Amino acid sequence: MDKANKTTVEEFILLAFSDLYQLQILLFIVTLLVYIMCVFGNCLIVIIVRAEPSLHTPMYFFISTLSTLDIIYVSLVIPNLLANLIAAKKSISFNGCFIQLFVGASLGTAEGYLLAVMAFDRYLAINKPLQYVSIMTRQVCVQLALLPFIVGIVIALIPTVFTAGLEFCGPNEVHHFLCDFGPLQALACSRPYMSQMVTNSGAIFAFGLPFVITVGLYIHIIIIISNIKSSESKRKAFSTCSSHLTVAGLFYITTIIVYAVPKGTQYDKFFALIYTVITPLLNPFIYTLRNKDVKRALINSRRLKLCQGSF
Repeated sequence: MDKANKTTVEEFILLAFSDLYQLQILLFIVTLLVYIMCVFGNCLIVIIVRAEPSLHTPMYFFISTLSTLDIIYVSLVIPNLLANLIAAKKSISFNGCFIQLFVGASLGTAEGYLLAVMAFDRYLAINKPLQYVSIMTRQVCVQLALLPFIVGIVIALIPTVFTAGLEFCGPNEVHHFLCDFGPLQALACSRPYMSQMVTNSGAIFAFGLPFVITVGLYIHIIIIISNIKSSESKRKAFSTCSSHLTVAGLFYITTIIVYAVPKGTQYDKFFALIYTVITPLLNPFIYTLRNKDVKRALINSRRLKLCQGSF
């Protein structure tokens, strides 16, 4: 077939969970409730950190940055999924699809590097407690918080450009609820070999490198803590890292499930839904339920409201 006779794809059809039929309404309700809880929980973390002076520390600054990132990420994907579940038209424009792909990949990469930055913050706090305040100044914290977003944009841009440069002449049905590299490359009429190679190489820098950095820092942290003689000091040191370690573990476990398991199974979209929605939902609960400082700030704010209401 001549290239001139091929039809250029102008939009993609996101099939999402259309094979579930009547269950789509139930999935819509559940996803909507989870989305509301996710946005509310992460907004609450941001508000508490900004409002409570005792939480104006580098660790909580990075936690609020992570919550902001999660809000943006779920708001990029979930409203479109909700519309897809109840609307007859399930299409997304060609440009809109690749914008979603690029922004989603940038934010996903940024989260991995932000978790590495947070591990570095905990490493400094435990390994250099006397110099910690002088090292982690506000300016340094802002620069470290911006760095993951810059790295995410750079790493996501290259495979997005290569994938968008493929020839799409039909079919245009994406077996997913969002635009992702694998499903889009599978629809290309031209050979996606180079695009897949660039994407796989980018994945190493997007997830492999921050994972190695995070694990390496925590191995070093565990070695330092194990050399502490006082059991009380050990407990305090571990408690400052437990919440972040739980969040980092949850992030990488779900990432491995989504991107490392064999593709083409019927569970791909459900694994991706867990990675996209459930992980950002659990993060605020982990930081509030396992963190005494945040719980104390919540109690103090409630007491303040009660006192103000009594006058």
